[in-house]
Amino acid sequence: MIALDGVTVRYGESPPAIDRISMDVAHGEVVAILGPNGAGKSTLLRAMTGTLSAANGSVKLEGKDIAKIERRELARKIAFVTQTADVAFGFMVRDVVMMGRAPHQGSWMAAREEDERAVDEAMKALDLGDLAKRRVDELSGGEQKRVAIARALAQAPSLLLLDEPGAFLDVRHQLALYDLLVDLAKTKNLAVALTMHDINAAAQYASRVALLKAGSLVAIGSIDDVLTYRRLRETFDADLYCGVNDVNGARFFLPMRKDSIKAPD
Repeated sequence: MIALDGVTVRYGESPPAIDRISMDVAHGEVVAILGPNGAGKSTLLRAMTGTLSAANGSVKLEGKDIAKIERRELARKIAFVTQTADVAFGFMVRDVVMMGRAPHQGSWMAAREEDERAVDEAMKALDLGDLAKRRVDELSGGEQKRVAIARALAQAPSLLLLDEPGAFLDVRHQLALYDLLVDLAKTKNLAVALTMHDINAAAQYASRVALLKAGSLVAIGSIDDVLTYRRLRETFDADLYCGVNDVNGARFFLPMRKDSIKAPD
């Protein structure tokens, strides 16, 4: 769906926020992007949207240079939810979710049957039915985040980019969201890339993971190949015990005190 080849992004004269990153996100998969604060995760997602120009390298969406794709066409293909869940305050929840249909509507923004259906499905998926007639500015941070994600789903993109979507959500809604993303990747052939801090959730839900540190790509690949003791220590400068859940076979990770461990040979 999208491919980055040697992409470098700078803010002014500062050192690169991301430096020579090459990776892709395919239809039908969920790619989790992990790394410490300031690693360049959000910048990487913004480079995928085309809103940040690459100083070097290329970003191609379905084989086309993203810089040469008209913005309205991009809006039909890419939906992006930021960390801060930027939503239109003063509007009702359903009206905000309907805003996701704008790239598919005419100049008068008249809602059609297919728009109403897309909004209904998105609101149901994010458990927003009881909040439809509430003002967004009356909602909690977690509820506002769910509204922003529903708006993105109503957009019916081919590529969904999410910057720390689990932030502000309670455990039940976090798990429901990750289950939903995996289901959409499988059933709708959606390409999903999201930044995360929860390594355990990434290990359970992601098709592949990417590790970033100081703007550079440490590794990208399968859970077993990437989420190892040594690579996690290299990335986070922290010691994490790597185990396997007896119930579902998923890998899990626990922090360890520095004075209580011995690195494996």
